[in-house]
Amino acid sequence: MVHSFQSRFRLNNGVMIPYFGMGVFQVTDQQHVPDAIQKALEVGYRSFDTGAVYNNEKLVGKAIGDSDVARDELFISSKIWNGDQGYENVLKAFEHTLANLGVDYLDMYLIHWPLAEMYTETWRAMERLYEEKMVRAIGVANFKEHHLANLFVKANVKPAIDQVEMHPFLPQNELRTYLAEQGIAHGAWSPLAKGALFQNPVIGEIAKKHGVHVDQVILRWHMERDTITMLRSISAKRMFENTQIFDFTLDADDMKRIGRLENGKRVGPDPDDVAFMMASMEKEREMFS
Repeated sequence: MVHSFQSRFRLNNGVMIPYFGMGVFQVTDQQHVPDAIQKALEVGYRSFDTGAVYNNEKLVGKAIGDSDVARDELFISSKIWNGDQGYENVLKAFEHTLANLGVDYLDMYLIHWPLAEMYTETWRAMERLYEEKMVRAIGVANFKEHHLANLFVKANVKPAIDQVEMHPFLPQNELRTYLAEQGIAHGAWSPLAKGALFQNPVIGEIAKKHGVHVDQVILRWHMERDTITMLRSISAKRMFENTQIFDFTLDADDMKRIGRLENGKRVGPDPDDVAFMMASMEKEREMFS
């Protein structure tokens, strides 16, 4: 149950993860990253979610290392990128991520995308890192039901979480039901649909009813659905507002009205988009050739 911004969710291996974390996708400025993380720590954030492709692991690691918060109070996550999938590549990439972040272990490591013909071998390496206690929990991102079913055929360890695009336009109800049946936590990236919901009249009416901001209504909706939510903001004001969602509740009618907003609209790529996967690989080859 989510009682406060510091509440934690028990994953299927017993590890406790904060319900709310700071995502740092597209936050790469050398000035903004340390300031944003310091502000986040001050208002109560303890979970930080990065990825190899975000190109900011070093900045995130230094900002966290320079803080006064003890390492065991923090929950640090990163993700394996498409170009680093495959057994041996994962092991090398993981060492690089640890060095970038300046830590001895990760709290969570995720497969960023379900790259066809690769993610089962990638998962085998993830299991090794988990067994060697280099990472406290392993999971996936952007996996649909069929990706997970395929993974289960060879997996010895079930993913602890599936972090996917999730918001009122794309509530992922069928996937959430499947994850619950499998004992896998559901996490949300782009929980506010990149601001696409801010002008929605239904959300606006509910916000006015409760005397809160529209983004607070959406975050409360995620909370009511027991979702582990990654929030991205470098604004101190917005960060603080994100923590102030515990003095109101959404009633059944509010939830029903928000539920009717589902339209399947994505703000990010579809995990079944093979063209996106191949383009991401090609772009990476160009960057590092």
